[in-house]
Amino acid sequence: MSAEKIISDWKKKLFKPVYWLEGEEDYFIDKIVHYAEHSILTDAEAGFNLTVFYGRDADWTQVINACKRYPMFAERQVVLLKEAQHMRDIDKLESYIGQPLTSTVFIVAYKEKKVDGRTQLAKLLKTKAELFTTKKMYDNQLPDWTNELVKSKGYTISQKGLLLLVDHIGNDLSRIDNEIEKMLVNLGSRTSITEDDIEKYVGVSKEYNPFELQSAMAAKDLSKAMRIIQYFEANPKAAPIQLVLPTLYNLFSKTYMIFGQASKDEKTIAANIGVNAWFVKDYLLVARNYGYNGVEKALLLLHHYNLRSVGINDTGSSDASLLKEMVAKMVN
Repeated sequence: MSAEKIISDWKKKLFKPVYWLEGEEDYFIDKIVHYAEHSILTDAEAGFNLTVFYGRDADWTQVINACKRYPMFAERQVVLLKEAQHMRDIDKLESYIGQPLTSTVFIVAYKEKKVDGRTQLAKLLKTKAELFTTKKMYDNQLPDWTNELVKSKGYTISQKGLLLLVDHIGNDLSRIDNEIEKMLVNLGSRTSITEDDIEKYVGVSKEYNPFELQSAMAAKDLSKAMRIIQYFEANPKAAPIQLVLPTLYNLFSKTYMIFGQASKDEKTIAANIGVNAWFVKDYLLVARNYGYNGVEKALLLLHHYNLRSVGINDTGSSDASLLKEMVAKMVN
């Protein structure tokens, strides 16, 4: 069951006695918990029927006692246990989870990990609770997810703007959501987010960023690549070498995988190498422009300059000088 389905059920007044939210992706857990805390009960009901515990400070007996109370002046009460992964003796909650009250909605936010599947608690959760497990989203899923998030808010986003946003922020769903909200506040009557909005409100240059450097390298446009690196040199926080090198490694390593593909269909290639179909055109362009030997050479150069960037076999070259030297060797 997804976060959206759980919240949709709650809006229809469909509740289960126990919800156990666990896993590595905080964003979806936080979304469910926020709705539970602020929207299941009215303000008047919440005064008597909302109880919030924090795992580090919570005592299991107090949590169970709260869950066993009956609601006052309402159909149900809500008990939230946040940061449950820090709670001592959390397995003692088994006695309540095994026989919960239907008038209590007990929600446990167990972040960063999952309950050990070999324990009695884990087995009980599978049969007595709504078990919601999250995991970190793969990078190739981010563009589609972000695009759907923008659509769900009633807006659209340009493809370049979308890729620029995702490339700049990376796998941080909460920050992506926050940055989108910040832009929407400033759009006025417009309903579409552009790369200009990304530049203005997120603070990343639409012309000088790792995504544009990747495009320049794919096209073997050395002069454009050098201009972007010069911008990085003048604005060190815009793209440190530790961010640029993985971006270029991803470009050439994914292209390297294309050489072993029998299919020429872009969607099939994307599925086989585990990327979003939007990026396949870039990889095919790199394959044409560099060839097998050129891509292999680029990967070896990336390894070499990564070592130099951390001081191995290098006496202190600047990040910009290393990047300029490396891309010149790749392109020529």
